[in-house]
Amino acid sequence: RKARMAEQLDCALDLMRRLPPSNIEDNLAGLLDVVPNLMEDLLSAVDQPLKICHDAAAKRDYLLCDYNRDGDSYRSPWSNQYDPPMADGQLPSKELRQVEVQANEVFDIYRDLYYEGGVSSVYCWDLDHGFAACILIKKSQDHSKKGQPMKGTWDSIHVVEVTDNKRNAHYKLTSTVMLTIETDAEATGMVRLAGSLTRQEEKDFPVNEQNPHITNIGKMVEDMELKLRTTVDIIYFGKTKEVFSTLRSMIGSAEMTKRQNLSNAIATHLSHK
Repeated sequence: RKARMAEQLDCALDLMRRLPPSNIEDNLAGLLDVVPNLMEDLLSAVDQPLKICHDAAAKRDYLLCDYNRDGDSYRSPWSNQYDPPMADGQLPSKELRQVEVQANEVFDIYRDLYYEGGVSSVYCWDLDHGFAACILIKKSQDHSKKGQPMKGTWDSIHVVEVTDNKRNAHYKLTSTVMLTIETDAEATGMVRLAGSLTRQEEKDFPVNEQNPHITNIGKMVEDMELKLRTTVDIIYFGKTKEVFSTLRSMIGSAEMTKRQNLSNAIATHLSHK
């Protein structure tokens, strides 16, 4: 039975990778209707677009994910309370909660500087030999410049596992970026671009007053986001531009035939030398 469930999970994840990423929520819901016994595994394995909720007590927005969920309730990083309320919800230890509060303040500034808007949340939980943290950032845009309508969403999910060795710590970072862009203009028509990218990195850093865990994690997340943004720019935008340029040439067919004939003539002449 376990082998069959593992095979079903592999097939389900393989199918999710091939379905349009812009419809990931609908695709996942349909898949769960087919194999409801894989609900927990699929929900934890498949990254979904982040959703925003409002903390009425702290008067702040926060992001929902599997790492701040307990049953049907979600914990706010600002008030440390669950919504809907629950008495026995999982909470970080007192010391780790202090780290969580500081991390939320730091990444709130980071988000504002790099994204100029959006929502961020940081969640921490205790592990046997350290702790883990999840850093979430969401930026949505639904406005346009004159003649260039565009809307889109950027979701960053960074999960870091910290193994604390007193003076040093080992950090394992897994980062996922989900991007959706939609434009509609006379020149191009309706264009939709959506996809996701996941990368992993492990590093060791000294831990002291000058370099606490938040500083070390912040450096890794900042470096990783820079790499992901560069990769997205090269792969998504660069490759899309290349494909469009190949499909639609600005040179007429007669000129293209002339250039091809000239190229063939040169190649033939060189081959006889």
